[in-house]
Amino acid sequence: MPLRRILGLSAAVSGRLLRGFSSSAARPTWAMIHPLARLADSRAPRASLRFAEPPCLSHLVIPAHFADPPRHDPRGDDVSLLYGGVIKTSSGDGLLLLAFMDVSATAPIVATRGGTQVRKLTAIDLDLDMTRFVCNPLSGQVFRLPDIDGTKKTSWYSEMGILTQSERPDRPPDRYAVAVLSEDRDGEGRSFVMRRFLSQTGEWEKLVGLPSPLPLARRINIDLEVLALAGRLWWVDASWGVVSSDPFSDQPDLRFVELPRGSVTEPVESWEDWRVQGRYRHIGVSEGRLRYAEVSKEKPFLLSSFALDDDGSGWRLEHRVALSRVFPHGDYLSGDDTPQIGALDPLSASIMHLTVAEQAFSVDMDRGKLLSCSLRGEGTGLPCVLPPWLGSSRIPSAGNEIFQVPRQMAKRLYQTYWFVWTETRRIEVSTKPTGMGILTNWEADGW
Repeated sequence: MPLRRILGLSAAVSGRLLRGFSSSAARPTWAMIHPLARLADSRAPRASLRFAEPPCLSHLVIPAHFADPPRHDPRGDDVSLLYGGVIKTSSGDGLLLLAFMDVSATAPIVATRGGTQVRKLTAIDLDLDMTRFVCNPLSGQVFRLPDIDGTKKTSWYSEMGILTQSERPDRPPDRYAVAVLSEDRDGEGRSFVMRRFLSQTGEWEKLVGLPSPLPLARRINIDLEVLALAGRLWWVDASWGVVSSDPFSDQPDLRFVELPRGSVTEPVESWEDWRVQGRYRHIGVSEGRLRYAEVSKEKPFLLSSFALDDDGSGWRLEHRVALSRVFPHGDYLSGDDTPQIGALDPLSASIMHLTVAEQAFSVDMDRGKLLSCSLRGEGTGLPCVLPPWLGSSRIPSAGNEIFQVPRQMAKRLYQTYWFVWTETRRIEVSTKPTGMGILTNWEADGW
């Protein structure tokens, strides 16, 4: 049975489709932002947010001069296979943490045909160059964080979070911290290491020997975005639990809370298992509380939502809904066409955003009612609250100018090489301009 019929997308349901890109004059209160930042071949002084009503995805557009893409000698052997930005997480009050990565390779020129270079790919550098930014998506302000220990070779610092502090409640932040937490496998006993950047100092620091709060001889596998809540950052292992800490503290205390009883599983080892796990369980923030949600893989597809207790010691079941009774023709959901968790609504704990194949849905768990649906097409996004003061506020700094000055760019901004397998095992290329700069297509032997 076609998916459209399974989900009951009749004229009546289609009438409730959420709008795509908003034309409303009302100020948006939150956005679901696509996890990949778009680079624009532009000298604009600010980034921009192309807003769409959730659960549709908004897009963050970064002028390329901010991201400082690699500029390899077009006659040299080094090339960029991939250069792009990922939106890692949100501060909880609108600031975004971005990470741009450069995957470089060695591909010497082996011939020139009619002005087109022919290169042979001989090596790929897996030690990626990383550049990180803090961005205000409404004002468009972008601040580049300094490199950790003076090097861009820091791809292993992957799951970072950003937390803000304000002297006045519900006002723009006065400071922020960016931090990454990892187990110290070289130290004696069980302990953690924190690398943190404080806006007050403008420098990275290293804190070692933080006592481990983990109750078992099991390593935590931080596999989701780092959350900001209640003056702490929360690092998530969706198979086990959450570790939290205050990155502003001189002596950060680490705390651990296990997932609800019956939700703890064996450690996830493979990438495929991690990917599947992320479809059916999620930890996020809504209405100022940490919440955990999971959906069963079999009928009736029970969606369960839990809230962390006030003392942070356990979870309370808030909602349990049989989705096969919520979706029109839900009895026909099966195989790959089963409900998966997209995101928690950050402003309403009863609203869950789900996906089924190419459709995105909003469900009111209090009423057991399907609110809206739309074509998904782009995956799931990162919830980002947009406070009323965000568009007019500045990113806190240590007193330095926080707007980056656009530097003069060459006509050829950068080169990206697309590798396309053909039946002749050659990778074919030509040169053409695009909206993202200059893409150089080429062919290479032996790969």
